[in-house]
Amino acid sequence: MLKTTLTLLETATTDYDADKCLSTIKSGKQPVDQIKELDNSPIQTQPGKTQKHSDNQVAQASSTESVEPALKQGEFEFEIVTVNSNGKIIHRETKQGRYETEDLGNGVTLDMVYIPGGTFMMGSPEDEKGKQVWLTGSESPQHEVTIEPFWMAKYLVTQAQWQAVMGNNPSRFKGDNRPVEKVSWDDSVKFCQRLSEITGKHYHLPSEAQWEYAGRAGTTTPFYFGPTITTDLANYDGNYSYGAAPKCVFRRKTTEVGCFPPNAFGLYDMHGNLWEWCADPWHDNYKGAPTDGRVWEIEKKVEKKGILAKLFGKKTENKEGLFTMRSGSWYGDAWWARSAYRFRSLPTVRCDEFGVRPARMP
Repeated sequence: MLKTTLTLLETATTDYDADKCLSTIKSGKQPVDQIKELDNSPIQTQPGKTQKHSDNQVAQASSTESVEPALKQGEFEFEIVTVNSNGKIIHRETKQGRYETEDLGNGVTLDMVYIPGGTFMMGSPEDEKGKQVWLTGSESPQHEVTIEPFWMAKYLVTQAQWQAVMGNNPSRFKGDNRPVEKVSWDDSVKFCQRLSEITGKHYHLPSEAQWEYAGRAGTTTPFYFGPTITTDLANYDGNYSYGAAPKCVFRRKTTEVGCFPPNAFGLYDMHGNLWEWCADPWHDNYKGAPTDGRVWEIEKKVEKKGILAKLFGKKTENKEGLFTMRSGSWYGDAWWARSAYRFRSLPTVRCDEFGVRPARMP
């Protein structure tokens, strides 16, 4: 079933529902519609709509509004958790992050989180569980990458945000604060372009290196929570556990953004819920990958015969035209949700497992 599903996602040119394959999997427990947020997580019950701020944050926002009314700035507090090999929470810690809020109109906003620059090891070690299950070798070789500071959306783009920018809502699982899905790579690029026009800033899909750096947030374990994961921490198919963690629920749909604990940068849902498009074309492995965090573009070979060949050249990689995705999804197994896991699909495919999270440079 796994290979059948992946083949569909790499070859389909029309809308695709993951639920079409569910008949081959036994039903999980009843879906959970709402998950209680941690007490010390950011005070935002309606992502993209309303947010409470401290007096200092209100003052900062007010001073910013006089210069650029569409942008608010400030700091926010959130709680991160660490789990043991069984998925039990063994540590909680309060963190702070910087945010900017874009006003998209009609009471809809977009929170961007500041991601500090740094250096990390991209990919996974040879002994990481789940590494060789599919797309063998795609997470190797591990290599050091240096990332410049940038901004990334705190949450997956919600349906309310997509509606405000694009004027439509293609999602299967409706709800203003649920993440928008059934969006292709092409759709996601257009969203970033329109968002740039609205805000006057350059929004784009993150590079694959930016995404993994932001997702890990300084960790080296398979998940930013630690050595394993449970459905108390993310939305995936809990019938398929990771490591020593127990089997959990299978909700069979997306959850609202911001339901689960964030990582140390203050980003939510970087494991599961929806696959997130990256800007990079697909490469089978990291041999020759850039080490500065930029998008790994497709190499072109220019033929020396004929003027047209010289002008247009020929692609030497990515013959299928696939693009990269990260994060895992509500439908995927736990090992798909690992920080290092890479997935791919054609840029025209719209699936109820596919979403988007924009980024921009300072």
